[in-house]
Amino acid sequence: MAGNTTGSKKVKNNSAKKKTERSSIVLKTSENIGQVMIADDVVANIASLAALEVEGVGEVAGSATGELMGKVGIKNSSQYRGVKVDIGGSTVRISIAIVVKYGYPVPATGQQVQSKVSSAVETMTGLTVSDVNVHVVGVDVNA
Repeated sequence: MAGNTTGSKKVKNNSAKKKTERSSIVLKTSENIGQVMIADDVVANIASLAALEVEGVGEVAGSATGELMGKVGIKNSSQYRGVKVDIGGSTVRISIAIVVKYGYPVPATGQQVQSKVSSAVETMTGLTVSDVNVHVVGVDVNA
């Protein structure tokens, strides 16, 4: 039994290490001070909040529209559903699913979301945004 417990602990430690490596990025390293790391969920949260600031965006698609998001290729593993973040080096690619309020032009609203999200993420994190892919997954007729 002791062998099984030790083996299990090793697997858990390796899994935690892999998750940490995939879910954050080191922004600055200083030999004297240390590192600044930003988690993927922080970038997703910034993107979500920026999108919600755009007039005409009813919501960033959450668990209620998770099935639709799955159809456009966005997985809902993040706390911030409706936003997928892929960080590679110092660049980030963002996919975001939104619901547009009825009466607002979809193409213009999507372009405003792209601009607002890109600007907010670059300003707040120092990362370079390579893409902001906006998926309109619904129209809010109650707005």
